[in-house]
Amino acid sequence: MQYRTLGRTGVQVSTLSLGAMNFGAIGRTTQDEATAIVDAALEGGINLIDTADMYSQGQSEDMVGKAIEGRRENIVLATKVFNPMGDERNHQGSSRRWIVTELENSLRRLGTDHVDLYQIHRWDPTTSDEETLSALTDLQRAGKIRYFGSSTYPAYRIVQAQWTAREHRLGRFVTEQPPYSILQRGIESHVLPVAQEYGMGVLAWSPLAGGFLSGAIRAGREATTNRAAMMPERFGTGTPTGRAKLDAVEKLVGVADEAGLTLIQLALGFVTAHPGVTSAIVGPRTVEHLHSQLAAADTVLPADVLDRIDEIVAPGVDLAPDDKFDTPPALLDASMRRR
Repeated sequence: MQYRTLGRTGVQVSTLSLGAMNFGAIGRTTQDEATAIVDAALEGGINLIDTADMYSQGQSEDMVGKAIEGRRENIVLATKVFNPMGDERNHQGSSRRWIVTELENSLRRLGTDHVDLYQIHRWDPTTSDEETLSALTDLQRAGKIRYFGSSTYPAYRIVQAQWTAREHRLGRFVTEQPPYSILQRGIESHVLPVAQEYGMGVLAWSPLAGGFLSGAIRAGREATTNRAAMMPERFGTGTPTGRAKLDAVEKLVGVADEAGLTLIQLALGFVTAHPGVTSAIVGPRTVEHLHSQLAAADTVLPADVLDRIDEIVAPGVDLAPDDKFDTPPALLDASMRRR
């Protein structure tokens, strides 16, 4: 396993991180299975675990807390807030009211008195940056969070948050967690350069493109991944974007074979090759899945392989923009366009 500094924090994190979205109902994972995955991840050199309050409505955090009991001090623990937690309208978002309340809930579920990285899961257009950053700064000063970051923010909102922190003398986002894979390269145009400009650590989610780059989805086979079952319109192979991704995958398999790599090694090696990326978040549902991903821990792709990838999916191109769940709110909510 290799390690990199998380932005300018001085904290060393593994180039592969463990994402816990599949812990609980989403991945149909039991506590014993989750604990076995955490055990294998730590044995493999992973030291950053990333979860969120909304993953299976708190189950993931609860399972992570039980799995790391007794060894919390050796783990860089990250979680997130923003998405709805129930039907109450104020149990969501990034207001001070909800951030302060939900952090306490997350700490209880995780069985700890602090998290190392607290992230705003999505940009909240109804809440000012000053409101959010001031709440996070107070929680940091209280010792309940060590650092805070953003997740899937558009580049211009990352810049705006940095300027708000400077203007109001507040703590700033030190990390960004964007989607990034061979099939989803849009962040190379704006988000990654902005993150590098501000010295932010970058934790890339979905480096295997929702299973398309795992080897489980191939031409002539039915897509049986968890995400394809839950959201076939986004992660199935029957749509135009699904077919475009599948076509790229078939070409990438050839590149991987010629390089003596698995498709997973090619995919994860590509993500960690970018100088703006700190760590790629893998989200295994089984220990076997994790072992296939850990095999990419020391993968370094040569220039000629990276060039061939560029020929298949051009730099800065998203083959399926909707997969990223970052469509600007004004495009989804007509009232924001027509008031």
